[in-house]
Amino acid sequence: MTKVAAIQMCSSHLVDENLETAEKLITEAAENGAKLIVLPEMFAMMGLTEEDKVRIKEPLGHGKIQFFLASQAKKNKAWLVGGTIPLAGKESHKVGAACLVFDDQGNRVARYDKMHLFDANISSSECYQESHSVEPGDQPVVVETPFGQLGLAVCYDVRFPELFRCLFKKDAELIALPSAFTVKTGEAHWELLARSRAVENFCYVIGACQGGTHSNGRKTYGHSVIVEPWGKVIAKKDDMMPGVIYADIELEKLHTIRKTIPVGKHQRIF
Repeated sequence: MTKVAAIQMCSSHLVDENLETAEKLITEAAENGAKLIVLPEMFAMMGLTEEDKVRIKEPLGHGKIQFFLASQAKKNKAWLVGGTIPLAGKESHKVGAACLVFDDQGNRVARYDKMHLFDANISSSECYQESHSVEPGDQPVVVETPFGQLGLAVCYDVRFPELFRCLFKKDAELIALPSAFTVKTGEAHWELLARSRAVENFCYVIGACQGGTHSNGRKTYGHSVIVEPWGKVIAKKDDMMPGVIYADIELEKLHTIRKTIPVGKHQRIF
């Protein structure tokens, strides 16, 4: 068995402040035995404006946030899924919402760019246009780890089961899901969607969330969860407060379920 952790934060517009908080929670997770640690979406900054993320963007392989992730992974001897950070893209006024994975030696071993961007009108006073400042990714990513094949997805991606079936077909056994759900959609759909993606692909889903009222006024739902392949929630943060949740990964259980109901062999629509 391997212990994994999902970190919940309430990130502000101040990068240094957020990195300090993340460091404390990563250290806590590692000291409690977690070998795979997942940070939430936008863990390093929840900007006051959409353009703030463009201002702090980093080229791949360089920058304060990437150095932080690499050093924390190495220091804590844990694999680290770096939520999302803004990386330079093709267009100067946009970034990639990049989820980077670092191994326990501090080496970057994977990059996934959020594919589905959150352009939604939740209410007359709550509207989001993520595509104004973010370039969508176009490649599903699964990375080999000592704990199993790890697929990557981010927040709004969870509403698109075809992406998760692609990860399943690429042999994903665990899926990291950094998120920042709104309160309204989170209350209605967050746990339901996380459980659905887990059970329809018989995989573990590790949902690390933003939660609380941020310095830009945005409110996020929190309630980070870890779901096992049978669809049962095996760890849950029952509030919006920062903290860490833990669960044990048992790949033998996953493989038994997949042999019992071999959905991969039965699939007819591609």
